[in-house]
Amino acid sequence: MTWRTRTVGTLVSVAAAALIAVWAAVPAGAAATSTLALWQMNESSGATTMIDSSGHGLNGTIGSAVIRGATYNGATGYRWAFTSPTAPPAKPERLVLVKHDDRFNPGTGDYAVTIRYRTKQHFGNIIQKGQGGASGGYWKLENPNGILTCVFRGRSSSGSWLRKQVTSGVALSNNQWHTVRCERTSSALTMTIDGATTRVAKGSSGNIYNTRPISIGGKYNCDNIKTTCDYYTGDIDWIKIETG
Repeated sequence: MTWRTRTVGTLVSVAAAALIAVWAAVPAGAAATSTLALWQMNESSGATTMIDSSGHGLNGTIGSAVIRGATYNGATGYRWAFTSPTAPPAKPERLVLVKHDDRFNPGTGDYAVTIRYRTKQHFGNIIQKGQGGASGGYWKLENPNGILTCVFRGRSSSGSWLRKQVTSGVALSNNQWHTVRCERTSSALTMTIDGATTRVAKGSSGNIYNTRPISIGGKYNCDNIKTTCDYYTGDIDWIKIETG
């Protein structure tokens, strides 16, 4: 996540420009504004730990097949080379994992996930906590047909499932950077695309709590035989998680 920007003739430092870009991704009126984790993904080749720069120490473990220090159009991030998302065997080395922490569970509160990514593929799970079949529900951002899709699925107070989904509506798989923020509140799921386009799915997505790690780049519990791994191909510049 590196940029060089000129403001009133002065060159802003790469670090300052990066922070400006991250905070600019928060739309006016957002409910979830307290940063829980910020993974800038600037680690160099050979790094095995994804650093959380929020100060909360929520670091991740980088799989050996993830390309670190990849650059494109002024930004540095992680890159996932192409592989079939569904052909066996499973490739856990493609994942970045952040171990379970109760703070990553949305519960019934306000919660937002923002990513800056680029891809030219039309499939793949980008980031998630839990997956279909998890008794406590899950949340995820995925890329079916190149359309960025955000899903939150939890339980109502009576125990029944509540699921909300919001999408970009159009394919974003044009191999250019896009910043997408998905925010869950008690009454809606809202997606903001590149700071401009907003899409909303009204209604509650329930209480979400599971003990799975956060998985970046595909599913954690999969074998590509009974359960597809849905591996992602493309780049991610940074990811931020916020709570209310």
